Amino acid sequence: MSPSGARAATAADGRTRCDWSLGSDEYVRYHDTVWGVPCRDARTLFEFLILEGAQAGLSWETILRKIPGYRAAFADFDVAAVAAFTDDDVARCLADPGIVRNRAKVRATVDNARAWLELDDPVGLIWSFVDGRPRQNAWRSMGEVPAETDESRSMSRELKRRGFRFVGPTICYAYMQACGLVNDHLVGCFRHAECRRPA
Repeated sequence: MSPSGARAATAADGRTRCDWSLGSDEYVRYHDTVWGVPCRDARTLFEFLILEGAQAGLSWETILRKIPGYRAAFADFDVAAVAAFTDDDVARCLADPGIVRNRAKVRATVDNARAWLELDDPVGLIWSFVDGRPRQNAWRSMGEVPAETDESRSMSRELKRRGFRFVGPTICYAYMQACGLVNDHLVGCFRHAECRRPA
């Protein structure tokens, strides 16, 4: 994201957005259509849990550009299909330049799919950390936005307890932002009000 003091900024189209989104077309599209939008679709929630873990140590822009590759490599994030991956599938993924070719992250994707299948209600579990309703924040600069919260720490502990990996509290908070469990659009951003609509 953007430097800690950055505020909302006006783009060429005249819309004011969170400053971090103005670095590339990929960021603008993601900011305007995905980030902060409450998501209750199980497959999409699984996809973003994997992508946020894959991003660890990398830029989010790198991951955005690799989303088509991830969908191709991981059966369009069909959880049951990924959970059934064999060692040959892992080797195939590690040879695929369309994804982050990190053995621990690829293995974690398979393990996380298996852990996801063990959940009775994965959507309900994910949303339980915000009591089922998006948290509406009112940050004026990115410097106010936390890297993790009590809720993300709770999510991290519970997911780890259930066998998930690459789910530290910072990753979990980024996940909560991406999937709209929290609305962290800055108050000056045009998306802040739009993401306040009931989920």
